[in-house]
Amino acid sequence: MAASWRESWPRALKTLLVICISLSVAKWLVRSAGRVAGWYLKRHASPRKKAILRRVKIEEEAFQSFSRRSRRQEEDDDWEKIESYGAGSAVNGGQADDGWEGIIGFFHPFCNAGGGGERVLWAAIRATQKRWPKAICVVYTGDHDSTKPAILERVQNRFNIRLHPPTVVFIYLSTRRFVLSTTYPHFTLLGQSLGSLVLAYDAFSLLVPDVLVDTMGYAFTLAFCKFLFPTIPTGAYVHYPTISTDMLDSLDAVEGKGLNAGSGKGIKGVLKRRYWHVFAWMYSWVGGDVDVVMTNSSWTQGHIRTLWGPNRKKRRKTSEIEVVFPPVAVKELEQAIDISPSSETRREPALLYVAQFRPEKNHVLILRAFARMLEHSHDPGASILQTAKLVLVGSVRDSEDATRVYNLRLLAHELKIKDQVEFLTDAPWDDILQWLRKSWVGVNGMWNEHFGIGVVEYQAAGLVSVVNDSFHATTETEFAAAFQQALTMSAQETLAMRLRARQSARRFTEEAFASSWVVQMEKLI
Repeated sequence: MAASWRESWPRALKTLLVICISLSVAKWLVRSAGRVAGWYLKRHASPRKKAILRRVKIEEEAFQSFSRRSRRQEEDDDWEKIESYGAGSAVNGGQADDGWEGIIGFFHPFCNAGGGGERVLWAAIRATQKRWPKAICVVYTGDHDSTKPAILERVQNRFNIRLHPPTVVFIYLSTRRFVLSTTYPHFTLLGQSLGSLVLAYDAFSLLVPDVLVDTMGYAFTLAFCKFLFPTIPTGAYVHYPTISTDMLDSLDAVEGKGLNAGSGKGIKGVLKRRYWHVFAWMYSWVGGDVDVVMTNSSWTQGHIRTLWGPNRKKRRKTSEIEVVFPPVAVKELEQAIDISPSSETRREPALLYVAQFRPEKNHVLILRAFARMLEHSHDPGASILQTAKLVLVGSVRDSEDATRVYNLRLLAHELKIKDQVEFLTDAPWDDILQWLRKSWVGVNGMWNEHFGIGVVEYQAAGLVSVVNDSFHATTETEFAAAFQQALTMSAQETLAMRLRARQSARRFTEEAFASSWVVQMEKLI
């Protein structure tokens, strides 16, 4: 037997050596293929890049000429004498060069949607422009039906954010359908994530940026960027993890925990659970390639650390995963909306829900809960409920959203509350501000939204917030009871709650976001 072992182990060692060499060669070939593809894309997109640089220069000269002719000194001060937010450079802690002239790509295929994620995008671009005036901010979008002037006008009307037009460039992608949920009736998470690779290839074939930042949650695109262009710095602003342990736990829930609550039963549920575990592994793997990671809350930070942290450590990513709270117009709301005993007389028993018309925002739950609350309008001490109103404000991105709004109107009619419900689609900021000023309650029905810009706006405006899990509200019955409680509290208690809410909102200003954003971006530039 000893002789047999002496004869066999060299063969086994040789086989193992061949396998290791084969794997190393295969890995090298894959990396080389990625770099060759990246070289080809850079070469292919080079003429467009030169054309963009020329166009930006021409637009900048025209803008400055117009400014001088119109003698608008305040605009000149804003953009010609641009202030710095004063963050140290990643290299030596000193002031970074504000003359940097590179191209920063913002991957945001739905940039014209008008939601909280878009507020983050535009506030980030504004902060970037102020810190690096000569940088070109390129937005990769699929909004073919909107021109640059129309998008920038909507940004100003919807968010009251004014950008410097010459250095904002839109690259229009033709493959956005590959990231639509309707494209994948089954295996939606995987389909959208792999579909984002098609969208990313579309983007890189048109223009390869000097820095790439994903602001919409397409982590797979950043890993793809590193595969093609290893030296391009990448950053991610994560609003919500694509997959989380909370989502896995929701499979066993009965209700009130998202769209997949209770779907983990039976053979189908077991398969879904395994599929989600496999997807979580893939999500963790691609997240390990991101150079700088920002999250919108400590809850999101915790999940991203758990999912991406181990792979980031293996790949020696030294930048910590940092919380950068989203920008909210807190100061503007404080100046525009008074909170005092006299202002209480100007408020109406209106429940305001500001959110995009998407399935996860749970508008159906809110409508049903509102209808249930109205059933108690004749209870002792609840006469205010008889004049209560539900106002649904949100942007409509496409025909799917429009259909969703139509179905919600039908539901309101079916529940016999259509006269007490008002829909405002694509409302400008001034209209939203009016409703924030006169409404009584702010509503949010999304499960597990651990930071909602709309909720902070409610707080800054002094609304009594009834959101998922506040007032112990999760189900239809609980939301109805919470609405009634919020509307029937004593005047003293209501005013005290409004003042506490405003105080709490002061942590989330636009200035705080801009300062934190620049600190993280200086690690990439």
